[in-house]
Amino acid sequence: MQRRFVHALGWVLVSVMSLSAQAPQADANRRYYSLGNFTLESGVVLPSATIAYATFGLLNRDKTNVILAPSWYGSDHHGYDFLIGDGRALDPAKDFIVATEMFSSGFSSSPSNTPEPFHGPRFPAISIRDNVEAARRVLESLGVTHVRAVVGFSMGAEQAFQWAVSHPAFADRIVAYCGTAKTYPHGVLRLESAIGALTADAAFREGNYAEPPKKAFAAWGLHWATWVLSQEWWRRELYKPMTSEQMVNQITAGLSARDANDYIAQARTWQRHNVGDTPGFGGDVEAALRSIRVPVLYMPSETDLYFPIADAQYERQFLEKVEFLPIPSLRGIGRVPAETRPTTGS
Repeated sequence: MQRRFVHALGWVLVSVMSLSAQAPQADANRRYYSLGNFTLESGVVLPSATIAYATFGLLNRDKTNVILAPSWYGSDHHGYDFLIGDGRALDPAKDFIVATEMFSSGFSSSPSNTPEPFHGPRFPAISIRDNVEAARRVLESLGVTHVRAVVGFSMGAEQAFQWAVSHPAFADRIVAYCGTAKTYPHGVLRLESAIGALTADAAFREGNYAEPPKKAFAAWGLHWATWVLSQEWWRRELYKPMTSEQMVNQITAGLSARDANDYIAQARTWQRHNVGDTPGFGGDVEAALRSIRVPVLYMPSETDLYFPIADAQYERQFLEKVEFLPIPSLRGIGRVPAETRPTTGS
C-alpha cells in the first residue's frame, strides 16, 4: 500500500487541498450513524449526535482489508476522492475504505444542523479525540475492530496520530500527510486571526446571523489566500492566467459555500489539539509520540504554512518507526485550478 500511496501523491497531493473549500455535496454514498447521547471529552453531552461517513469497496470475510480515512478541515469524504479509485492509492478492488466526516463538517453533528440549546455559536467544544471515538463507534457498527491503516490529511493527520496513541494496536500503520500531532502556538494564532476575520463583520451577529455574512467571508477568503499557497508560489505569479484578485475571489466563493459557525467550530478543534493531552501523558507531546509503536509514513509539504515542515521535523525524532518523506511543492497545501497549473516548478 505504501508504494501505491507515495506514487499517487507524487504529482497530485498538494493540488487537492481546497481551502477554497468544496461546497457540501449530497450523494447516495453517504451514510449516517447515530451515536445517541454522546459524551464529549469536555463532559458535555451532545444529544442525538450523528456521524456521517462513506464506504468504498467490499469488506472481506476476515475483515482484514479496512482502511480508515478521517476527514480534514472544511471538507467531507469527497476530500479523498483523488486517492480512492481503481489503481489508486486506496483501491476499492483491494481495500474496504471507510471515510468518516468530522463533527462540524455540515453533515455530521455541526453548529449548522444541531437544534438548541447547541445551535450555531452555542455548539459545544469538540476535540480530535471526540472525533476518533465517534469514528471508532462507526467502525464497531460495521464489525471492524482492526484496520490496515489510518490515512489522514491535515486535521485527518491529527486524527491518525491520535488513533496511534489512543488505540495503539488498532491500526497496522498510519499515514499522516500535511498535518502534525499537535497544533503549535503559531498555528493557534493563525487560526485565531482567521476567526477574527469572520467575526469582525457586524452581520456575523456573534454567530446568530440570519444570512451568510458576506463581508466576513471576503475577509476570510483573503486570509486563507495568503496561507494556503506558498510565498514562492505567489512570487512566481503561478496564479496566471488568472489575476491575483481572481484567485482570491475564487477561494472566497468556495469558502462561502459552507457555514461560518461550522468553520469556527472546526478551527477551535484544530487550535486545541495536542496528542499529548491524551490521558496518561500530561500534555507531553513527545511522550505521546514515543508511545507509538506502529510504522508511520510521515509526509509534510515542504512549503506548508499551516503545518510547517519544521514542526514535522521536530516530531519525527520521537517516532520509533518513521519514514519521513517531505513532498516537494511550491503550492503549500493549496489547490490550484487545472488551467493555472504550471508545467514546471510545481
